[in-house]
Amino acid sequence: MGDFKNLDMTMMFAIHDALRREVERIARITARADEDPRQVLGTAVGWELFKTFLTAHHTSEDLTVWPVMYAALAGRGDSEIALLDAMEAEHAVIEPLLADIDAALADRDSGAERLGGLVDTLRTGLLAHLDHEERDALALMDLTLSQEQWAAFSAEQRDRIGSDANRYLPWLLDDMDAARAASVLARIPPPLRAAYETEWRASYEELRIWTAKDGAGR
Repeated sequence: MGDFKNLDMTMMFAIHDALRREVERIARITARADEDPRQVLGTAVGWELFKTFLTAHHTSEDLTVWPVMYAALAGRGDSEIALLDAMEAEHAVIEPLLADIDAALADRDSGAERLGGLVDTLRTGLLAHLDHEERDALALMDLTLSQEQWAAFSAEQRDRIGSDANRYLPWLLDDMDAARAASVLARIPPPLRAAYETEWRASYEELRIWTAKDGAGR
């Protein structure tokens, strides 16, 4: 995960891996032949959570990370600015796909025919973006952003998650190995950690987020 000297990237890698996990689940649902995937994606809580948390993460970067880095790197190498341009361009491609998939889910006539290709495009684009960011952009963040600026990004993302915090933390830790989950939880304020352990985790598990409302499972 890299050797970062300035910034703690634990939560960044955690959200990236959660997004990878969910987009793979979405792709598997779409590939199933035994039921209409529109019924699952259209009614399961998992699709709404994925959209909410992906949008919160990317919007927070767009508002509090890339602009600060552009300002800090002005006048420096063209390759660094090109990397930031690529990060913004990749976000701009990914976000409209969520609306396109929602439109396909609502289209009773031809939506099923479009859905597979849209999800494949989302999966390919998102996975490539996350890999690109981790390979190149995180190291540049570590060199460029101050602790205060990094905290501002975290605060922006936290504010955008808002009332979904009770779902966000168990969603983030879903399927994560115990040692890594403990490392993430160690960075969470004690009251929130206690809420996760006593209430949020059990409530999240009861949601069965990739189960359709009619009982279809993931």
